[in-house]
Amino acid sequence: MNGRDRVIRDEIHRDILVPAAHAVIIDTPEFQRLRAIQQLSTCEYVFPAATHNRFAHSLGAYHLAGCLAAHLNDVHPGLISEDDEELVQLAALLHDIGHPPYSHLLETPRVYATFRSHEAWGRDILESTSTAIGVAVREVLGERRLGRLFALMDGADEHDGQPIPRFMKEIVSSQLDVDRMDYMIRDQANTGAQIGGFDSARVIRALRVGDDGRMYVKRWGLPAIEAYLVTRYHMYQQVYFHKVNMLTQAYLVNMLERAKELATTGDLVVSKELEHMLLNEALSPDEYVLLNDAHIKVALPAWANHSDAKLSGYAGRLLARKNFHKSLRIDHLTVEMCDVVIPRIGASLSEMGYDVEFDLIQATIRKRGYLPYNGGILLEDGRDASEHSALIQSLAQPHERCLIFVPEAVRDELERNVREWIKPSQSSLAQFD
Repeated sequence: MNGRDRVIRDEIHRDILVPAAHAVIIDTPEFQRLRAIQQLSTCEYVFPAATHNRFAHSLGAYHLAGCLAAHLNDVHPGLISEDDEELVQLAALLHDIGHPPYSHLLETPRVYATFRSHEAWGRDILESTSTAIGVAVREVLGERRLGRLFALMDGADEHDGQPIPRFMKEIVSSQLDVDRMDYMIRDQANTGAQIGGFDSARVIRALRVGDDGRMYVKRWGLPAIEAYLVTRYHMYQQVYFHKVNMLTQAYLVNMLERAKELATTGDLVVSKELEHMLLNEALSPDEYVLLNDAHIKVALPAWANHSDAKLSGYAGRLLARKNFHKSLRIDHLTVEMCDVVIPRIGASLSEMGYDVEFDLIQATIRKRGYLPYNGGILLEDGRDASEHSALIQSLAQPHERCLIFVPEAVRDELERNVREWIKPSQSSLAQFD
C-alpha cells in the first residue's frame, strides 16, 4: 500500500503512531468530517475551551487500544495475534464514525427525518461501497477480516467459526474501555475541570487477562481504578450535567425541531444539508456524511432574525448568550416531582402571559452510576472492584433528578410556589395526581 507511516502529535497522548495503511482510512472525507463535530456539543457555552472534536478523540481511543493490546501481549505472550491487535485498534478508531452533528445531542427523531442511532449509521457508512472510508477499510482488511471487525464492534462471541475473546470486546466497550478513558482525560483537559483525574498508563499496566478470557485488575491497581471512577463521577456532576450545558442542549434541539416544522410548511428555506437532516425521510449514508456542526452554526444569524418567535428566540440565545432561562434553585427535584409540578408551572406561566411551549424547559438527568452487575471491573480474586472499595461502592448508586428552567423575571415567584407544592414531603404529591 502506498504512503508512509506517520506520527501525529496529540495534546493528551503526545506522539500517536499511525501506520501507512491506517492513514489511508484516516485521510478519507468521512473520517476527516469528525474534525467538524464537537465532542461536547454545546458545552463551550459553559467551558469556552471545550471545542475539541470527535476526530482527536477517535485518534486517542485508537492510541490507547494499541497501548492496551501491546501491554496484554507483553504480560501474556501470544495472547493476541497481530491481525486481531489491528482489529482492536481499528474498532476504537472507527467507533464514532456515525455520529451526527453535535455528537449524541442530535441523535433524536425530533431532529432527523430519517432517525437511526450513530452505531447504525456507522455500520452503513463502513459497509457502503460508495463511501471513501468503506472502500479504504475493505482495502486494508479484506472482506473476511472486515466481517470480524464488525463482529467485534457488535460484541459478538465469534465470527466465521473463530472465537472473539472477551477481553478484545472489553478493550472496545466495557466499564473500563479505551473510549471512556480517552474522553474523560480529554474532556477534563479541555474544560479545565479541576477534579483530580486519573493515570491511564497506570490503569493499563494493572490490567491482565484471566483464564475465563476477561480482563481483571491487579490488586495494586485498585487506587488507579478508584481515581478513574471518581473522575467519571465528577465529570458527570460538574461538566456533562452542568445546568447551562443542559439548557443550551435544549435550546439547540428545540431550535432544530422548530426549524423542521417551519421547513415542512414552507415557512423556512434551509440549506441542502439541513434539508437532508430535517426533511429527507430516505437519507443515504453518502448524504448523512455531508452533515456537520458548521451547517447549523452558519444558519444561526438568519434564524435569529426570523419572524417566528420560537426559532428566533432559540437561535438568538445561542448566538448572543443573552436572556437565558434560569433554573429553579430547588435541589433534589425528582422526576416524579417534576411530573406533578410541571403542569402547575405551565398554568402559572400561561396566566402570566408567557408562551409555555417556549418559556418552560425541562431537562432530566439520569446517571446509572457504576454498574458492577453489568460487566463491572474485576480484581484478581474474581470479585468486583466495588467489593474491595467502599468508595467505588458509593459510586454505584443511580442518580436521577430534574431541572426546570423558566424566564428569569418569574423565577423567584415560581420557586416559592414549587416549594409550597412539594411540602412537606414527596409523599404529599399524591394529592395532585
